[in-house]
Amino acid sequence: MSEQGEWSEPEAAAPAVSAAVTPADAADAARLVAFGLQPKLQPARDQEYAELLRRYREDSPFARLADAVAAGLGLVVLEVSPRAGMAVTAAEDSVFAVRMGDYARRTAADSGDRFLHGLAHLAVAAMAFPRPEDLADDGYIGRVTVNGVDAFVRQACRRLEERADEQGMNTDPATDAPGLEAAWRIWVRRSATGATKDARRLAGSTTGIVGKAAVFLTDSGFLQRTGDDNGGTYRTTARYQLQVRDMAGSAAMAELLELGVVPVTDGTASLMPAEDTEDLELVADAGLPFHS
Repeated sequence: MSEQGEWSEPEAAAPAVSAAVTPADAADAARLVAFGLQPKLQPARDQEYAELLRRYREDSPFARLADAVAAGLGLVVLEVSPRAGMAVTAAEDSVFAVRMGDYARRTAADSGDRFLHGLAHLAVAAMAFPRPEDLADDGYIGRVTVNGVDAFVRQACRRLEERADEQGMNTDPATDAPGLEAAWRIWVRRSATGATKDARRLAGSTTGIVGKAAVFLTDSGFLQRTGDDNGGTYRTTARYQLQVRDMAGSAAMAELLELGVVPVTDGTASLMPAEDTEDLELVADAGLPFHS
């Protein structure tokens, strides 16, 4: 009897051994994260991706393993679902983080344009999801145009100029001063199109800057181009909605929303004032989806 008792211990421990993480499990978890880093890949069009998403939702140990792999790469998991796939965003210290300065340097020779590129990204996000309920509704699809975003920013600039006049602050700040108060002075002085002889818009024009932001967001799987009207028309993706949700509480977004400017696209949505927006300051490198 005692021998049977001694032999029964390994049998009791067997389930724990079978539940151990295997190299194959680690490879599958890393594969899922790799799928998540391909923003244009849709789970519905890739059987392996869809199967790994199903496993993530149904197998808690595997989900924890995939989360750990993502965390080790400096990634934050925003959502794992059939609609968004494995939606991840890069933490500030991640090798995958995109810096606003690097983006601006690739976009224009003038390093002073860095702030304008950040403002363009903020404006696209604000116009794409102008109301809190738009961000909360998983089925909501935002639509923006390049010319519409530029017009929205110029309207916001007029509101900022009026506010500066009322407060007796309408004097030129240093060109590198942070905040929307400095941004409107630069934006309104810049040509909207600055078209070349062959009618192409200049990269340094405000619509050129917005267009660059739209192309970047499209390449990143956040927007989908739907047409060429009004400088280019775009619709939002589930990943972009998650990204904007993640930064909706930032001071930069709150300050832009606090202006209460009405978008000038189709007139169906209006910006709602955010709560507790007094004394907010926009940092120089603020803008989706970048880190300072």
